[in-house]
Amino acid sequence: MGFSSKEEKSKRILRGFKTLFFLITMVISLLLFSAPILLVIADALLPSALLTTLSPSSFSLENLASHFHNYDFRYSLIDIPLVSIIRSFIIFCVYSLCDGPRLSRGPYLGITTMCSVLSLMFVSFKAVYIFSVSGFDRSGYVGATLFVCSCALAVGHVVVAYRTSCRERRKLLVYKIDIEAISACKNGYPRYLKIPQEERIK
Repeated sequence: MGFSSKEEKSKRILRGFKTLFFLITMVISLLLFSAPILLVIADALLPSALLTTLSPSSFSLENLASHFHNYDFRYSLIDIPLVSIIRSFIIFCVYSLCDGPRLSRGPYLGITTMCSVLSLMFVSFKAVYIFSVSGFDRSGYVGATLFVCSCALAVGHVVVAYRTSCRERRKLLVYKIDIEAISACKNGYPRYLKIPQEERIK
């Protein structure tokens, strides 16, 4: 009795580990499949949240209009979250309009790379001006955090777009092989039926 109860307990534990492994695998697959959408959401929200958190007294919804009115490229940091929002919006629109073939060899990878490179150039020029004026004080620390975040998200967009393009290319390759196999079967089967009766008698 004791041996059978221990065996059932070990089987139950093993079944629980298998179920947990299956759930973790499914979650990871879902995250990888939804990586473009999740990255777009993170790109649109994370820089703005960092700016509001690191400098709550300077940036809020109440004085947002004043920041746009008194905007100065050398001092203001409001344009970094704005660039991230524009970048994520463009990438999301292109991703939504593209299907499988366009995701593999279409405009998705090219436009994502172009938007990421342009935003990286803007952020790099911005960093030069910010650090030349403010140095490494409080404003420089906030700016450096936003620069690193924006650059990481831009590189992440390119990596995710490239992986998505490769995945869709593999799908199209498998689909093409299946179509060619079905076409070969369809073309070969009628020819087999059209064998002349004289040859079959021989």
